Amino acid sequence: MTSPLIFKDIPKTERPREKILKNGARSLSNQELLALMLRTGTKEESVMVLAQRLLYTFDDLSFLKEATLEELQTVKGIGKGKAAELKAALELGRRLYTYKAEEKYTIRSPEDVADFVMEDMRFLKQEHFVVLALNTKNQVLHKQTLFIGSLNSSIVHPREVFKEALRRSAASIICLHNHPSGDPSPSREDIDVTKRLAECGRLLGMEVLDHVIIGDETFTSLKEKGHITQ
Repeated sequence: MTSPLIFKDIPKTERPREKILKNGARSLSNQELLALMLRTGTKEESVMVLAQRLLYTFDDLSFLKEATLEELQTVKGIGKGKAAELKAALELGRRLYTYKAEEKYTIRSPEDVADFVMEDMRFLKQEHFVVLALNTKNQVLHKQTLFIGSLNSSIVHPREVFKEALRRSAASIICLHNHPSGDPSPSREDIDVTKRLAECGRLLGMEVLDHVIIGDETFTSLKEKGHITQ
């Protein structure tokens, strides 16, 4: 009969924690993944043996997934704490498996931009400069408020405007900010910042599709006003 596996006899490089750090989670067996979740064994047996016995008890991962807290605790070495941690990990896996990302919002016009942010921005007491990062289908990948305060070229730096969009491999961006007065008419500074960002976008290969100014239930598109050209 094969003697039980003693954890200290396993070469350090082959232990679950070291393997996952070096090669990633996919390199681990089911037994090793369970051992990492359990963390410790008992006085009588190592965590690897406990993980192996847990698999044998439930025969299949699908049965283990459906096991109740009480059923898990029938396995020697699995108390309330370990049973709760296992159920939490298994439930998280189930939720990730069934998770469906919300349908991305698609921008087809300046009206779509305004609809997307109007209720969030129309009552703000300070100017907020926001960037929408879009994919090739003009769907919103990310929305980020970059600056708060009066818009000027020294505050709105192109490096910060494009940084997150580049990190997310966006195809294009839309800039927008609000006017607390409720009047979305562009200032000279608004126009200058827009032209500067559009020029930087061309150099980076990331188009600035528009710069929309949000007022009180009204908006202005600087693209429609001719301040952004291809």
